[in-house]
Amino acid sequence: MTSQPLTHPRHTELGGSSLLSRLIPAWLFTAASDFLFSSVLTVFIYKRTFASLWQGVASTLVGPSASQGGVTTTLIGILMHFGVALGWTTVFVLLLGRVKWLRELVRSRFGVLKAASIYGPFIWLVMSFAVIPLLLHRPPSITVRWWVQFFGHIPFVALPMIATLARGLPARN
Repeated sequence: MTSQPLTHPRHTELGGSSLLSRLIPAWLFTAASDFLFSSVLTVFIYKRTFASLWQGVASTLVGPSASQGGVTTTLIGILMHFGVALGWTTVFVLLLGRVKWLRELVRSRFGVLKAASIYGPFIWLVMSFAVIPLLLHRPPSITVRWWVQFFGHIPFVALPMIATLARGLPARN
């Protein structure tokens, strides 16, 4: 009698790989893609400095003095960015492991794009209407830049995340 190793059903549903082996590449790809998008947009389109972008992110935690923090607060903002990307990637990995219709959607024709078109704007809505106002104690300002972020979260946040995670999904049953 041979014994077979016990596997968690979620591992089978996600292609048998561990959570970390799926999470880390998706997180890093997502964080890097959004980092480049935000940095290029800020420097070349909005004509602000690289440091001011990431110090602005840091200001949600550090406060207004972040703009005078130099390299330290710039790095804090970048670390916060990577932390937020890890959080949203973790949420999607957990949903993908638990929600069958989501796995089916991602595996369907253009499913990665469909899921990204929902999840990217969802991320921005939660961040801009809940997280950032909670930390800054002020409501969001709906401007052209807000809409750029809303739509930009599809190709530069959710698409790299979901495309990376979809690569390891088993074929449809």
